[in-house]
Amino acid sequence: MTPHMILTNARILTMDPQRPRAEAIALSGERIAALGDRAEIESMAGPATEIIDCNGATLMPGFVESHLHLVLGGTELAHLQLTHVEGEAALARAFRDFAAENPGQALLMAQGGHYAMLDHPMTRHDLDRIIADRPIAITAHDHHTVWANTAALEAAGILHGGKTPPGHEIVLGPDGTATGELREFEAFAPVVAIGGESRLYLGIATGAEPAPWPSEAEQAIDRAKAARGLAHAARHGITSMVNMDGNRYTLELLRGLQREGGLTARVRVPFHFKPHMDLSELDRAEEMSRDFDDDWLSCRFVKMFMDGVSDSRTAYMLNDYPGHPGHRSEPLFPAPRFNEIATEVDRRGMQIAVHAIGDAAVRTTIDGYEAARTANGARDSRHRIEHIEVIDPADVPRLGALGITASIQPVHAPGAMDFALQPTLDTIGRDRWKDMFLCRTLVEAGARIAFASDWPVTDVSVLRGIGGAMTRAPYEGAEDQRIPLADVLRAYTADGAWAAHWENLTGTLKPGLAADVVVLSGDIEAVAPSEIAGMQVSRTICGGKTTYSAG
Repeated sequence: MTPHMILTNARILTMDPQRPRAEAIALSGERIAALGDRAEIESMAGPATEIIDCNGATLMPGFVESHLHLVLGGTELAHLQLTHVEGEAALARAFRDFAAENPGQALLMAQGGHYAMLDHPMTRHDLDRIIADRPIAITAHDHHTVWANTAALEAAGILHGGKTPPGHEIVLGPDGTATGELREFEAFAPVVAIGGESRLYLGIATGAEPAPWPSEAEQAIDRAKAARGLAHAARHGITSMVNMDGNRYTLELLRGLQREGGLTARVRVPFHFKPHMDLSELDRAEEMSRDFDDDWLSCRFVKMFMDGVSDSRTAYMLNDYPGHPGHRSEPLFPAPRFNEIATEVDRRGMQIAVHAIGDAAVRTTIDGYEAARTANGARDSRHRIEHIEVIDPADVPRLGALGITASIQPVHAPGAMDFALQPTLDTIGRDRWKDMFLCRTLVEAGARIAFASDWPVTDVSVLRGIGGAMTRAPYEGAEDQRIPLADVLRAYTADGAWAAHWENLTGTLKPGLAADVVVLSGDIEAVAPSEIAGMQVSRTICGGKTTYSAG
């Protein structure tokens, strides 16, 4: 078949060990037709073949984003962005300008705040000084805390507290009123609801479906937010993604885009299992996996949260937090309960992905995966642990031994990209710096890794992520955790695809696999590591179709 597109004069990194490099690639329909040298591939062109000269730039498999929140990210693109906004004066300017630009908005929501952006713990009174007559709120960069002003708390009906499940907290002051700090999803869900976006947060907050089911007009609004997220991802070379929140509604939104020809990446969406659920709820996960199972849209996995995050001290630790005797936080799933759930999910043949940040959460998750293997026998499950920000040295070799995927975000390490060193380093404590945000140590111990951004927690830019992974400085007393560029690129392509059970579809460039390709603005192997973050994506192709072109 005559190819419809040939990309030539490229430095192609195929991620295929049998043929690691090529100069040109031919695409036919949704698949790769051939790779080879320029003369060989260019001779395949017909009159209608589009020929693209890559000018010596790197061409790779389209990036696999192994952990993001697509619809939430698309939604938040319209919010106020606070990355690098520091101090009350700058915060006030940003919010007042945003308020003037959005006079009719029910909730003025900001993203990217951090726990030390003021010189004291933020309260509703701080936000009241900025804007008191309209509801305003700030989501922390880790998306596990929201700070709201008094007007927002009143509108949400939680100024005097409210009922939340364990691990979620409306923080109250000594006078019995809310301080403005809302910890974890179900504590700040009432504030999110003011802005009319609550149905999009169900996949991460409760795992439930919208009730009543959204009208076609409401679904169209939500599809547009998902499309905005997909377009943003395409700009950064992403052709496949593992969404880390979800329910059937998320899948239905994406299927709607698929019918319209607007699904520009392959997406896996999980069933989110929450602590209040009974094992019978896994029937819903199986139904989602049965009803959505093609090369573009699939489920086949269950997502869980074992703990929170370190900055709010909700990450579950083996030892007390420094300066907080007796406080280690608690698991959202006690070990016997998690073992039971993991064993049942594994028995049903689905993959498991668990958010585990503290070393106790990581150990509990590993123990659960080991219990599932003992009960059901070993299989190619590729169960995952998401984040692994702190791990006890005794648990490091267990990942490789048990075939557990380390799904990690190199850009989350404080100092690697947008996250400041403090307060995280002090919150976790100097004696644990050597056990924080490990990468090379995990690889050397036999763990398979997949890299991601956790967008919108951090910038979705894969090139910035690669740059951050390549330039991150070690913490005092800790080993250098960087891995070679070739391994970083694999973690964003072939190994990410493997972790998602996509290795026979994408992540590698070879004939017969999906025509998922990214072309960069230059030769990534020739530039200094410090310059990688400044590179651009010049073209993204998914399923043989250009989903982004720089011009």
